[in-house]
Amino acid sequence: MQEELQKLKRIDRPNVIRAIAEARAHGDLKENAEYHAAKDQQGFIETRIKDLEGKLSNLQVIDVTTIDARGKIVFGSTVKLHDDETNNEITYRIVGEDEADIKSGLISYTSPIARALIGKAGGDEIVFSAPGGERFYEVIEVQYV
Repeated sequence: MQEELQKLKRIDRPNVIRAIAEARAHGDLKENAEYHAAKDQQGFIETRIKDLEGKLSNLQVIDVTTIDARGKIVFGSTVKLHDDETNNEITYRIVGEDEADIKSGLISYTSPIARALIGKAGGDEIVFSAPGGERFYEVIEVQYV
């Protein structure tokens, strides 16, 4: 988030300001599509900057290695699962919504699978609703790394 914020402030914001200035130089603003597009982009950038600044100011880093979860799955846990349907093993880490990236194995704590996992331990089975229907997983291992 910090990298994105710096890019928005140092690169994107100055670029859109230049684009607005160039579009203004073309004359009549009522029918100037470049001007309106640049202003829309500026609005998006400013909104995103405020959003990121707000999130970063309230950010709380959770060190899962210091939590005594007693083998239970908690926010920040890395979980190895067995997919009963495909007979494959899957590893997920439960993270915040802004960090979630399913391709990297990072799932949001608000996702259906994470909600089903929270509080479970190794050997437990979970059932959750996925877009393709109900899924069944067995918890193989819980790690706090």
